[in-house]
Amino acid sequence: MRILIADAFPDASQTEMTEHDHDCVCAPDLRAEELPVRISGYDVLVVRSTQVTAETIDAADDLKMIIRAGSGTNTIDVAAASRRGIHVCNVPGRNAVAVAELAFGLLLALDRRIPDNVEDLRAGHWDKKRYAQARGIRGRRVGVVGLGQIGIEFAERAAAFGAAVHAVASANRDPQITERAQAVGTTFVDGLDALARTCDVLSFHVPAGERTRGMIGRRLLSLVPREAIILNTARGDLVDESALLEAMDTKGVRAGLDVFHGEPGTSKGSIDNPLLGHPNVYGTHHIGASTEQAQQAVADEVVRMVDEFERGTVLHPVNAEAAREARAVRTGAAT
Repeated sequence: MRILIADAFPDASQTEMTEHDHDCVCAPDLRAEELPVRISGYDVLVVRSTQVTAETIDAADDLKMIIRAGSGTNTIDVAAASRRGIHVCNVPGRNAVAVAELAFGLLLALDRRIPDNVEDLRAGHWDKKRYAQARGIRGRRVGVVGLGQIGIEFAERAAAFGAAVHAVASANRDPQITERAQAVGTTFVDGLDALARTCDVLSFHVPAGERTRGMIGRRLLSLVPREAIILNTARGDLVDESALLEAMDTKGVRAGLDVFHGEPGTSKGSIDNPLLGHPNVYGTHHIGASTEQAQQAVADEVVRMVDEFERGTVLHPVNAEAAREARAVRTGAAT
């Protein structure tokens, strides 16, 4: 199979694909706007952050599967792929630990004001009195919004530090996740409003979509306690920026954010976002999944997905039914 990898990918995994008789081309600097003229002739497209637009999908002549080397598929025009009968697949769970580690790192940084400590010391300023006022994590009521693979990893780390973990009750949750949550003493509440009223830390681990867009908005922020901490390592679309700015100014809310509106589409660039200059925000460069361990785990699964696809099995599809129906229509039209 011919495979185009339009993002960074471990060398060892590229070699493994070649050893499995795949024709693998890795172009980590390929931009989204360049994809339409490069996609011809490839069976599989693998991306991390590079956007896959309808223009790219319409330009593809042999494309059968798009793999998002991560969990979210919001950077891919899934509807356009479905219309062409192209499978869109993700790699769920393989980067869960990395994202949870960063989210918890942001919590620790906010509680102990670590970046401000470092900045002052580098400037030669000593202010021990100011920085000796942290609350600590033990006993804090930490709410996990989105208790899936990433959420449970975060919950377990919070519990290990002595926090009281809370989450929204759900009858449809994976039984293994529920069992792990119960093992760390998670308290379940009825709905997001109750979680916001109860907890002074909220960590968000939900996908982007209509249901979650603006979730961190005025209503939710009106319910959280004063000086609450908001952590978002999921998607920038979750945040109503004006509402969060207002809550930081009026209620002392603090935020640890790894994702933002208006992120550059490339690894380097500039970003203009009003949250970034606020002293109550600690931000990182959308690096939640970017550890060597996580990237290798994802790459291993991508290799397995390509091999299984060649054998006729589609792993982790997000548009299976729609793609199947489109292929059936196209096949019927061809006959």
